[in-house]
Amino acid sequence: MNEYRQKSIWKNIVYYRYIYLMLIPVILYYAIFKYAPMYGIQLAFKKYNLQGGITGSPWIGFENFIYLFKKAEFWQALKNTLVVSFMKLVLGFPVSVILAIFLNEVIFVRLKKIFQVIFTFPHFLSWVILSSIMFNLLSNSGAVNNLFELAGIGRINFLTNKETFRFLLVYSEVWKEAGWGTIIYIATIANIDPSLYEAAIIDGANRWNKIRFITWPGIKSVVITMLILQVGHMMSAGFMQIFNLYNPSVYSVADILDTYIYRETFNVIPNFGLTTAMGLFTGLTNCILLLTANFISKKFGEKGIV
Repeated sequence: MNEYRQKSIWKNIVYYRYIYLMLIPVILYYAIFKYAPMYGIQLAFKKYNLQGGITGSPWIGFENFIYLFKKAEFWQALKNTLVVSFMKLVLGFPVSVILAIFLNEVIFVRLKKIFQVIFTFPHFLSWVILSSIMFNLLSNSGAVNNLFELAGIGRINFLTNKETFRFLLVYSEVWKEAGWGTIIYIATIANIDPSLYEAAIIDGANRWNKIRFITWPGIKSVVITMLILQVGHMMSAGFMQIFNLYNPSVYSVADILDTYIYRETFNVIPNFGLTTAMGLFTGLTNCILLLTANFISKKFGEKGIV
């Protein structure tokens, strides 16, 4: 039986050989850039020295983690990471879902495509470009503050204001990624049986009823899957975005683990063991959050991702 199964597997591989060939670049990417670097995880338990390298450096057990957990800067960065990620989850995640549903309700196909292009375009701009745009708009001498000055409101430097900076991070990410996030939801909505909408119209359902009883149940499982995946990235609050936008005056509310690891790594005397320990802690925490979110979704009767 096992021999027959193995022959069947190889037969399918030969039959779909071109599809498997297209998978080779993806497999190589993950093997080289995702799995091979795991060899360096051992640095989290070593005191790195240049002469010995990764293999020759002495083992010190959990000293890097103990030292890390004693640092006030680490706990501040951890708090900022969780707060920023939670704000993005609560305030930012639903936007893509709502936007996809609204786009689906646009009757004119050409107008819908125009909206999709407008909403999706910012995704293809790097945070370097977007941060430059935001500096020109929101800095103390930017266009927005010039309008405020003319209106008699007074200037507000959003980029150095601790009270507004986190909201700036949330909504700038929404601006950049919400349109891109709608793609998977629009594709899911397109797979809903059109006869359901036709039957609802015959029964006298309005647009809200069609969204509530047809569109939402049709995309609910995909939304939950995307939510679980985002929860699994809560310890990564957006390095490139924050690195290009923040400054020392907002470190207390914007310095996340990734930016803290970056500064520690490129310090005058870098401690690669300590920064590797921070990276390992972040990865393990993300994994725990992912499994927890998946477990909770199953408790509520959803399929989850595993």
